[in-house]
Amino acid sequence: MQGRNMTRWRDPKKDPRQEKKSNLITPQGFDRLQGIHDHLSRVKRPQLSAKVGEAAALGDRSENADYTYNKKELNRVIARIRYLRKRLDELQVVDRLPADTGKVYFGANVTLEDDNGEELSVRLVGHDETDTGKHWISIDAPLARALLGKALDDDVVVAAPGGETHYVVTDIHYTNHDHQ
Repeated sequence: MQGRNMTRWRDPKKDPRQEKKSNLITPQGFDRLQGIHDHLSRVKRPQLSAKVGEAAALGDRSENADYTYNKKELNRVIARIRYLRKRLDELQVVDRLPADTGKVYFGANVTLEDDNGEELSVRLVGHDETDTGKHWISIDAPLARALLGKALDDDVVVAAPGGETHYVVTDIHYTNHDHQ
């Protein structure tokens, strides 16, 4: 039987979705999540509630596509608001630089060079801020874990699906929290 709740069994001990995520976040990431929460709460939810009310007033709800669509969308927005409210309470904002800025810690911008001489620049951010387009990786990612505590010219070995990847740390810097 196929269905949306039918998935293959995964061992909970080995399932990456079950791993505990860190609750660290940059001030900018926290502000962004807070802004999304506020927009959904103050703008989107009232708009959808009004649309649902208008569609419900038209009569038969069982054949009213406008009502059905807006009701589903409203429930999705309410669930997202609830998730964000809970998540914002759990997060710990990291708003100061580490004592040793010569090593890789949360919030660091790191430039790496692989064995072929190709450069890769990443920023270590919280789970909620990851952005592949900007090369912002989660502090929980295997590469980020391998980088933590490393200094300039340190070798980094990362286990990848295609085998181990070797990097050398060529630059570490931290972005000014006020001007990002």
